[in-house]
Amino acid sequence: MSRVVPPLALYVHMPWCVRKCPYCDFNSHAVPAAGLPERAYLNALLDDLGFAASGLEERELISVFFGGGTPSLFGAASIGAVLERAARLFRVGDGVEVTIEANPGTIERGRFADYRSIGVNRVSLGAQSFDDTKLATLGRIHAAKDTVAAVEELTAAGLENFNLDLMYALPRQTAVEALADLERALALRPAHLSLYQLTLEPGTAFERRPPPLPDDESAFEMQIACQAMLAAAGYRQYEVSAYALAGRACRHNLNYWEFGDYVGIGAGAHGKLTDQRSGKVLRTARVRQPGRYSGAPSAPARIEDTRVLSQDDIAFEFMLNALRLVDGFDERLFFARTGLPWSSVERRVCDAVARGLLASAGGGRWCPTPLGQRFLNDLQAIFLPAESDSGTPGRAPGLVLGGGFG
Repeated sequence: MSRVVPPLALYVHMPWCVRKCPYCDFNSHAVPAAGLPERAYLNALLDDLGFAASGLEERELISVFFGGGTPSLFGAASIGAVLERAARLFRVGDGVEVTIEANPGTIERGRFADYRSIGVNRVSLGAQSFDDTKLATLGRIHAAKDTVAAVEELTAAGLENFNLDLMYALPRQTAVEALADLERALALRPAHLSLYQLTLEPGTAFERRPPPLPDDESAFEMQIACQAMLAAAGYRQYEVSAYALAGRACRHNLNYWEFGDYVGIGAGAHGKLTDQRSGKVLRTARVRQPGRYSGAPSAPARIEDTRVLSQDDIAFEFMLNALRLVDGFDERLFFARTGLPWSSVERRVCDAVARGLLASAGGGRWCPTPLGQRFLNDLQAIFLPAESDSGTPGRAPGLVLGGGFG
């Protein structure tokens, strides 16, 4: 076995929304009263991208993801300027996947055609629900009819590779209502569907004023019923919350789960790069506040944090990501992405197997069991570095990713 340079992706964070949703813990901000500072932010992105690409010019981009926030607040000219600069700085193949997230309530007629003309070939729509009452409770600015209209617009523009974000276990939601939501989503025949349970994230308005959510058992029953409906409709689950028709898995997200490399630009964006000579893994984080990001006096001033991962952290972060995949991972990928011998995690793998959370699929492949999928935090926590292990199952730290999961 030999270690190879991981695939490389680009994440671009666009931090503004029309209104901040009460459940959202992403780095997103309501558009200022003075209006969207599109030009200033674009200039900062282009400068940041040029700085971030230094030393990476020979590497090929496999995907670009514009996430947020609501990237669809930005016009096609701005999105195109970033793509054009990326094409000059990296090697970009004809098959590169280019995704933009969009809020159904912010799409102007014809804009999807404009996005497609500058290279966008995949769209992720934040539908969340098809029940207008539930959408209002979630603080969304769109109605169910807006999602239907947006899908009509993007398919008319030739963008048939699209994702729908859908949430379940919403305030006062029943299993019947969750399945009705999913049925309406599937009627639009998305290529990909992201199905998330609504959770109360720290620092959000919902955490401060919790709405009445279904209990854990009811939420799990909704999940199982939705998974059965998705499978019957031809959608294969390949990650904890991701389902796709054949050949439509999101390449950008798979690169995260398989511990690939990514450049992250924009306010609050994270990046992860593997040094080709030393094998060291470097993590970076941009400043979170959009005004500070745009107004930074230099590109290096936009970097808020830089750290080299220890070998223990590398092994843990690989597992933190790869264990989200339904098909798991194989030992060859572990070495290729980490440079570490299998013996560095073998004892913990055996522990996970003994607890019924992980199973061998043969040929050096390891997959989470159904129990491991349900209690993923417990499975991930087994691989915590010894000095970080609090001894409390289910408290593995959150993913450190560039962003964009649709």
